[in-house]
Amino acid sequence: MIKTENLCKTYGKGEGIVAALKNASLTIENGELAAIIGKSGSGKTTLLNLLGCLDTATEGKAFYNDTEITSLGDSKAADFRLRHIGFVFQFFDLLPELTAAENILLPARLAKKTADNYREIVDSLGLSERVNHYPSQLSGGQQQRVAIARAMINDPEVLLCDEPTGNLDERSGKEVMDLLIKMNREQNKTILIVTHNPEIAAQCGRTIEIADGMIV
Repeated sequence: MIKTENLCKTYGKGEGIVAALKNASLTIENGELAAIIGKSGSGKTTLLNLLGCLDTATEGKAFYNDTEITSLGDSKAADFRLRHIGFVFQFFDLLPELTAAENILLPARLAKKTADNYREIVDSLGLSERVNHYPSQLSGGQQQRVAIARAMINDPEVLLCDEPTGNLDERSGKEVMDLLIKMNREQNKTILIVTHNPEIAAQCGRTIEIADGMIV
């Protein structure tokens, strides 16, 4: 379970201070597929980054079950993120000098884990014939599949997706969304999807709306 209590994030100082997230309190149950929606600049990605230990809160608390992630230091937060959270970004963020296989296996190598699930993941995502290709040799949809495989390689409890279909054509976007729904249903993965697309949000079991940094 993910839980936040009055989570806040501000940037800047003095008259230039910007409140990106204001007193955000919510609970995400294990196995939920939830969409976080709102206009650009509303605080969606800020919330996702705080939940993913990619940023630190100004105030408030966030928990993964009994672990308060907002109290972790940088190194412990990085280790927790590596072992418990998977990320899928809009622009794939694959390393261009690595093959698809090397990109997928990178988190496992960083965590010093044996990726026994590698073949299963690659096969389930339809990447078996493309693992030796570099990102520049893959379509956008294939690159996002590689990014999903990379996010899943350490078998995380939670998958955080920031506009995962935002840089894809309609067909590829549908394929990626179908894959995320399948993972949620068959593997009981907790998945949070930041999106501005109401059609994507409608496919999730729950919608969380953010406006002006506040959950509404």
